[in-house]
Amino acid sequence: MKRYLSLLVLFSAATFAAAGNWSFWRGPEQTGVSRDTDLPDTFAVGSKPQNIIWRAPYGGITTPIVQNNRVYIINKVGENESQQERVMCFDAKDGKVLWEHKFNVFLTDIVADRLGWTQMVGDPETGNVYAHGTQGFLICFDKDGKILWQHSLTEEYGRISGYGGRLMSPIVFEDLLIMPMINANWGEQTIGCTRLAAFNKRTGEVVWWASANHRVKDTNACVPVTAKIGGQWLVLCGGGDGGLHAFKARTGEKVWSYLFGEGAINAAPVVEGDRIYAGHGEINLSGGQGSVICLNGANVQDSKPELIWKVDGIRVKYASPLLHDNRLYVCNVVGELFCLDAKNGKELWKYQYGQNTRGSPVWGDGKIYLPELDSRFHILKADDKSCKELASVFFRGKGEEPVELTGSPAIADGRIYFLTSEELLCIGRARGVNPPVNTHRGDNTPRSPDAKPAHLQVVPADVALTPGQSVTFKALAYDDKGELIGEVKADWSLAGPLPPQFPIGFPNPPAPGKEASPPPPMKGELSDTNGTTTKLTVGNTPPAQFGRVVAKANGLTAYARIRVAPILPYTPDFSKIPVGRTPGGWVNCQGKFSMVKMPDGTFALKKRNDAPSPLVARAHAFIGLPNMTGYTIQADVQGTKVKGELPDMGVDANRYSLVLIGNTQQLRLISWDALPRIDSTIAFPWQPGVWYRMKLTVDVKEDKAIARGKVWPRDQPEPKEWTVEVEDSTPNREGAPALYGNATAVGGPQSPGTEIFYTNVKITANK
Repeated sequence: MKRYLSLLVLFSAATFAAAGNWSFWRGPEQTGVSRDTDLPDTFAVGSKPQNIIWRAPYGGITTPIVQNNRVYIINKVGENESQQERVMCFDAKDGKVLWEHKFNVFLTDIVADRLGWTQMVGDPETGNVYAHGTQGFLICFDKDGKILWQHSLTEEYGRISGYGGRLMSPIVFEDLLIMPMINANWGEQTIGCTRLAAFNKRTGEVVWWASANHRVKDTNACVPVTAKIGGQWLVLCGGGDGGLHAFKARTGEKVWSYLFGEGAINAAPVVEGDRIYAGHGEINLSGGQGSVICLNGANVQDSKPELIWKVDGIRVKYASPLLHDNRLYVCNVVGELFCLDAKNGKELWKYQYGQNTRGSPVWGDGKIYLPELDSRFHILKADDKSCKELASVFFRGKGEEPVELTGSPAIADGRIYFLTSEELLCIGRARGVNPPVNTHRGDNTPRSPDAKPAHLQVVPADVALTPGQSVTFKALAYDDKGELIGEVKADWSLAGPLPPQFPIGFPNPPAPGKEASPPPPMKGELSDTNGTTTKLTVGNTPPAQFGRVVAKANGLTAYARIRVAPILPYTPDFSKIPVGRTPGGWVNCQGKFSMVKMPDGTFALKKRNDAPSPLVARAHAFIGLPNMTGYTIQADVQGTKVKGELPDMGVDANRYSLVLIGNTQQLRLISWDALPRIDSTIAFPWQPGVWYRMKLTVDVKEDKAIARGKVWPRDQPEPKEWTVEVEDSTPNREGAPALYGNATAVGGPQSPGTEIFYTNVKITANK
């Protein structure tokens, strides 16, 4: 309890941060509203610039954030082999580059033009900033660019990126960095779903997981919002399932879901009091396209909030709403700005400002600042009757070519910051006026000493260990509003992983009671079986496993997810894994692969081939931790032919992939399939029903990596020479080993596609 009270003092001191901060994507109030004044009515570029404070030749498709007189963006850099993603920091006064951090792109289908489309977030309390990269990096930087902690969401938690570039972005709430994602992992997270992970913003430790528990239909790009609704702090986030979802912000407990579309919810909601405003641009549940809704988040019946009003036909695909003075401003996909009465949804007016919309409108000093994808930036004047254009500035790029304005403006300290695809601009007059703004989203009022526990939490909530390592857990109690009571004494025990949780709407889930016997409890030792904390130590046997640490207190139960990943050398014995199961400690394997007995009596891992969704038909099963480097992976693979098609199959090391491509009869050594940044591809005829041995090794030497691969029929001697080889001057320095499979010709459960089998997996350290 003493620790909790000290945190409250810390929160209170952080409540009023510098008024010049725009640390969150939609501003300090998360509504797209700035309280700055004396902002420009117009500006001009070209030979006679007006109200241009500075321009920096670094473009992007994100929205800048501004914190403590520094501007931060995420964008792309380099070309061909040197193509990367990066985070940049600028001096807000003059646009001088203070630092940059570059990192590679890998294990994603997203193309180069969509790099840097996520939104960064800052923490005014610590001064740290956070970025989510296309490849799955979640990075915490201090103000000077030092990495304080980092996760590889794809390799650690099975994050899914799709191919359209749509990825979700994090938000800071109190001591948490809340990161939504679509992922497919292990245990109860086996099936792909919209989930949120809350990390300790200082350490990167996982505090809680939350699941929307609805079937995913598409990838999406929503940024979550936190707000106090109905007396409790919630985090609200759109999913890839057509729904808006609410969770208790401190615990991740799901409060409600509201489904109102057939696809992705990309636009972030806005909140005023207990009212929540949201939109989408996909197919509506009742037909037609696009919808804007207003919900009463305090009136929830049967886990569904009350619908106050709904307007169909406005396709709010990417741009998030703006809420100001009881007026809701929303942009459709074809450059129309709608003004709706926030009380009842009545259309007050609409204004055609452009042709193509991605960026969101921002209110400041009585004006609306709004980018248009097709090279223009608009300044509008609006009231409850009409809208008029104050300025429309057209941008030209190199060679007088048009540019794109994909992100949104940020306003801080009397200045407006925004990106085109070729530059970062700061516009404004001499100085604006900045009243204090509450930038802290949370309470600093201590809980009543009589509060009763209603929820139990184990922290850390998700841990990856290797044999011989230890970790300490603690039990925390919360009341029914999700408010922290404090540490509690609990009974501790070990358990096995939970079975997969099938989301609502999942087609053909297995019938209850048909699953095999549950896996045994994980093997390890607890230092205490009763107390506020306990320490888990795992041994060397088995070399990899899954399980849980379970806490029980006050009639409540909670658990932490434990993954024990293998260390090298690693040669799993598939004969000891039950048929239908998967190896312990592997990520993104369960639900997409399973153990089978071959006709000759041996055992192999088989790629699932009855689900046509590319999120299931294609998969990397990650075996080790993402910080592994300097190793060789070897496996025997076999594919079958169905409807004239062959599958793709291979192995990964250090984020490089060696893949046999079935239908084009090729062997490829690549790193980023959407952009062959490095690529050694040769013709390689291979036959169905034949076992091939694949071997991939990567050596990192100072400023380069050398990746070599070879493939040969298993019943023949290993060739002396490598079949393919690449030298990468922008190297992947580490990465988890994995098996890769892409089942083709999949028609569904009644029409399965090509099969892929794997056996004799062996991973060893390079000499």
